[in-house]
Amino acid sequence: MLVFAHGAGTGMRHRFMEDVCRELSGVGVATFRYQFPYMEQRRGRPDAPAVLQATVRAAIAVAAEAAPDLPMLAGGKSLGGRMTSHVLADFDRLGETDVVRRVRGLVFFGFPLHPPGRPDTKRAEHLELVGMPMLFLQGTRDTFADLSLLRPLCDRLGDRATLHVVDTADHSFHVLKSSGRMDTDVIAELARVTASWAGSIASDVSG
Repeated sequence: MLVFAHGAGTGMRHRFMEDVCRELSGVGVATFRYQFPYMEQRRGRPDAPAVLQATVRAAIAVAAEAAPDLPMLAGGKSLGGRMTSHVLADFDRLGETDVVRRVRGLVFFGFPLHPPGRPDTKRAEHLELVGMPMLFLQGTRDTFADLSLLRPLCDRLGDRATLHVVDTADHSFHVLKSSGRMDTDVIAELARVTASWAGSIASDVSG
């Protein structure tokens, strides 16, 4: 099961979220979506990081109670994935009874490495503290993540990081018509890659 957070400007019922969840269901991955307070209250500006991260923790706890027997992944679209990663960066300092320890892997649907036009890696410094597998799903036209910076970052993270690049996709995973593909094809690809990666994690844990 994937505990799945939305991006900064879209809620959990956005078409991208709906489509990804439907495709994940088709390949054997359940999802647990939730809203950050600012989106639930229809405020335009995201909450403070502490509030966002507390919401991630609360969602993981509720999801764990709802499906106690399912292996758990966590992550999200853009901001949602980044805030989830901050929670999981504290993994080694969590108590044995902390429910966040049930999370086995982290999935980024477009990691927002930097603002458009301002390439940097400061937003990813905490990922060194994430002691679990991470899947980066990223488009080649994503202005929030220069691949010339993201690829070396994933290399530094070593075996913990898996980078899957979608040709001509932007930050919303829209692809160019010249690619010969449709957005629905990309969503299906994201789901298949996530499910395959999740299966590899399960194999590593059982081994």
